[in-house]
Amino acid sequence: MILATTNPPSSDAREAARRLMLLAATGSVALLAGAYTFQAMGYAPCAICYWQRWPHMLAALLGIVAIFRPARLVAAAGGLAAAATGGIGVYHTGVERGWWAGPSSCTGGGSLSGLSGADLLATDIAGRVVMCDQAAWTFAGLSMASWNAVFSFALAALWVLAARRAA
Repeated sequence: MILATTNPPSSDAREAARRLMLLAATGSVALLAGAYTFQAMGYAPCAICYWQRWPHMLAALLGIVAIFRPARLVAAAGGLAAAATGGIGVYHTGVERGWWAGPSSCTGGGSLSGLSGADLLATDIAGRVVMCDQAAWTFAGLSMASWNAVFSFALAALWVLAARRAA
């Protein structure tokens, strides 16, 4: 019986993995910077928009870890984070396009039952609710959520490639 042995990756392979992880993490940082720039320009994010940011933050942190330890586990976690935000972006796109229902807290069609006349006329509400089912900005027919999904899945592919090369 011959046992298969795996040779540890060369230092060149580890360095290539590190560079791919840093490139992917930088992509997440760039997408976060874009999201915050749009927010500063007056495009208020909805609840699902915020959900999409958390995995990018994790991917950015994993990029810092990759500087010191470009391990396969770090790359796999980065790939999962990028794929997760891509999945949330697809979900958000579906909500915007009416393919499926979104959270009742930020989509139209809610009921006014349970509200009194005074509630309906009140002017002291905490703030404007940003609707998740309305795209605030589009480019080439795709919303910010759609573009996030496209770029996030590309970043996930970089993380997977890095995992294949990492130790």
